[in-house]
Amino acid sequence: MTTQPARPASTPAPKDTARAALLEALLSMQSPEEMEAFLADLCTPAELRAFTERWQVARLLDGGGKSYREIAAEAEASPTTVVRVARYLKDMPHQGYRIALDRLSSAD
Repeated sequence: MTTQPARPASTPAPKDTARAALLEALLSMQSPEEMEAFLADLCTPAELRAFTERWQVARLLDGGGKSYREIAAEAEASPTTVVRVARYLKDMPHQGYRIALDRLSSAD
């Protein structure tokens, strides 16, 4: 069995470097039209539908007043997706949905 030499702690893994490059590319988009074009090239139609569905579920959950079943029907999402997004909104440490929801609500 061959082992890979240990990488110094300060050297990012190639995967980390690739992710950082993707984040930079996303952040470089300057308009909704540019982001739409980039995402159309980057993602399959099914992936874009899934992103759109999850974001709609997050917005509906944040709005309150609807049951998970109602949200699933309105967003055309599975109940599993609604539960997963709700868990990420409430319990997960990254809070990406929360950051976006709060920023967009304060921009109104």
